This record gives sequence, structure tokens and C-alpha cells, in this order.
Amino acid sequence: MISKEDARKSVFSAIHKYVKCDVTESTVLLGSDTGINSMQLVELCLELEDKSLVFGFEFDWTSDVAMSRSRSMFRTAGSLASEFIDQMETKK
Repeated sequence: MISKEDARKSVFSAIHKYVKCDVTESTVLLGSDTGINSMQLVELCLELEDKSLVFGFEFDWTSDVAMSRSRSMFRTAGSLASEFIDQMETKK
């Protein structure tokens, strides 16, 4: 079983391919100058979906929560990693 920290590092590594800065918990993913556009966001989510299958669960990035503006998991790198880990822990 993959650890929470390894999962977080894996998410941050995937994000790093699309942003123009070091990835931290507070790295803003949308609505900033980080460089993630809508196509890159979809590519990132598909990559995380593939990673989740390797880790033994299915990452759902299309849920109502994901698409909610106020509670979006796409606010920051940390919120996306937390959602990925939460899904990993509840779906195993």
C-alpha cells in the first residue's frame, strides 16, 4: 500500500509538469499565472486517474464536489493532493 506522503509527492510531481514554479501545498492551480489552462487541467486529471489505478483505486475528478466552485479540489496543489489521498483511503 502506498503511503499518504508518497501519494502527495506523486500528485505534486504530476502538477509540476504544468506549473512554472515549485509545487507546494499552497500552489494555486486555477485562476493564477501558474500556467495551468483548461486542457492541461484535463491532462493532469487523466494522469492522476492513471496513477490511482496503479495505486489500487479509481480517482473521481468529475464529481459534484470537484465541480463545485466553493469546495473545488482544484483550488491548490494541497487541496488536490488531499482529495486524491481521501479517495485513495476510502475506496481501497
